[in-house]
Amino acid sequence: MAKIALITGATAGIGEACAHTFAREGYNLILTGRRMNRLEDLAQQLNNKYNTEIAVSSFDIRSREQVISNLEGLPVEWRKVDVLINNAGLSQGLDPIDKGSYDDWDTMIDTNIKGLLYTSKVVSNWMIANGSGHIINLGSIAGKEVYPNGNVYCATKHAVDALNKGMRMDLLQYGIKVTAIHPGAVETEFSEVRFKGDKDRAKKVYDGFDPLAAQDIADTIWFVASRPAHVNINDLVIMPTAQASATNIFKR
Repeated sequence: MAKIALITGATAGIGEACAHTFAREGYNLILTGRRMNRLEDLAQQLNNKYNTEIAVSSFDIRSREQVISNLEGLPVEWRKVDVLINNAGLSQGLDPIDKGSYDDWDTMIDTNIKGLLYTSKVVSNWMIANGSGHIINLGSIAGKEVYPNGNVYCATKHAVDALNKGMRMDLLQYGIKVTAIHPGAVETEFSEVRFKGDKDRAKKVYDGFDPLAAQDIADTIWFVASRPAHVNINDLVIMPTAQASATNIFKR
């Protein structure tokens, strides 16, 4: 019987790359995100290429009610999740704390922290019932360092770092592994979302160096997930070679 991976934020970037990687490795997939058309297109593409079974569920991860109702609404056979990839996350704005937007702060906190919690609670209970599982949380170098004007985004990713450690302690007794992956600069839709569709400003973030690609992170996640049961990689930071720290990227 094929293993199952649940990937949040699967409509683009790292989530989409993970979907391709895990489908290639023979996993059946539960793909979630807000853009149903993209989820359906991706599911069709993966099914055609890898002949894998895929369930898609479109909802806003910021809504506790939507997370619970959509995940609990999946057929029972889809609850045997082996790997949960908590990928959904974003940044909004790049402003000093005195000029920040309340709405941007709420969006980041609700997505990066609360959305991860809502999903993890539902799926961890499935894993407890199944007697095993692996939760992989997407953090960020912003959860290890703080850079100018990153204030609230950095705070949310520091929270993910802390939650990862706490989850690992809480779930160890049930045979569930927990890992955090902390990427540096990755060229995806991330900067376009941060700058609210300003593609020129987003592109300048990566001027002068080769950023990571979404597939680099997906390959790393697969390596972590494919370790034997007695091996857990607790925490992994992956950076572009040219990126010495978070601060030297976001000063521009």
